[in-house]
Amino acid sequence: MNYRKLVFLYLFTILFIIGCNQSNGKKIATENVIHDSYKLVKDWPNLPEGFVLGQPTGLGIDRENNLVVFHRAGRPWMFPPPEEKIENNTIFTIDSETGDVLRDWGAGLFLMPHGLEIDGDNNIWITDVGLQQILKFNQDGEQLKEIGEATIRGNDSVHFKLPTDIAIAPDGSFYVSDGYGNSRVVKYSKNHAFMFEWGKNGPDRILNKGTNAGEFNTPHGIDLDKNMNVYVADRENNRIQKFNSEGNFLTQWQNKSAHLLYSVAVDHKNNYLLAIDYDSIAKASSILRFDFDLNLDMQFNNPNTLYHDIAIDDEGTIYVADIRNKKIQKFQLGKSE
Repeated sequence: MNYRKLVFLYLFTILFIIGCNQSNGKKIATENVIHDSYKLVKDWPNLPEGFVLGQPTGLGIDRENNLVVFHRAGRPWMFPPPEEKIENNTIFTIDSETGDVLRDWGAGLFLMPHGLEIDGDNNIWITDVGLQQILKFNQDGEQLKEIGEATIRGNDSVHFKLPTDIAIAPDGSFYVSDGYGNSRVVKYSKNHAFMFEWGKNGPDRILNKGTNAGEFNTPHGIDLDKNMNVYVADRENNRIQKFNSEGNFLTQWQNKSAHLLYSVAVDHKNNYLLAIDYDSIAKASSILRFDFDLNLDMQFNNPNTLYHDIAIDDEGTIYVADIRNKKIQKFQLGKSE
């Protein structure tokens, strides 16, 4: 009997030692993990005295890694929009380091600014939900192309109904999230020819909305990764949907709480997808980070904000457009142990 007790105590001691060693090994591995963090850059940008910054609705990064902003100047959101175009400048470029304004233009061109994107040739593309158009400009503000018929709504290959955003592929083809009215995504060739569409569309806005995979309820933001997968911020469905370049559904992430998923942007340097959503009850916006399989990696919240768009520069710096407070915020990525 005593012999059995001794054997039991011996075996128990061995197992206990092994267990402690395994536990210590896991603890060391955990302590060596480096966590990412984003810090708000204060007193940025450096806008000149008297500069009129309205609701900033669209952000893009140009070839010099500077931020381009599309805003509504003194015009508030209203629907239907006025027939008169905004008198003040509505597009400006900010030096990403100093925050100084480099260029400022766009007076007398737009009714209700919304989305903005910059292509590989440094051209600026915008969506105007008042004009019902996609417009393309060079950096000097010279108009190069327009798609859609001004102020005419429709749901065919050459008309839009409140288009919200645009994403441009390296080969020159592009995708339009069309948007508040048609709840569809439309793809065009580099020659601006209609290719195909998906989602619901039609003359009755109420019937356009869908909740199934591949359907939308206000596709509000859109972006592409390096494999030409398409990410859509399906705002009123509180989700991100991922598709391949042909519009075939791959996966989704849905916010289970009553938030609005406003926009998405790919961080090409660090291989993340960033998104912004808004909690209308808490009146706060969140910045969310995912891997490309839409696994949520991290998030941080900012009270008393309403983020409308997000952009990521070549260094992984985040820029967000806050339409509630009419300001631009910059968050730099750092490392902390």
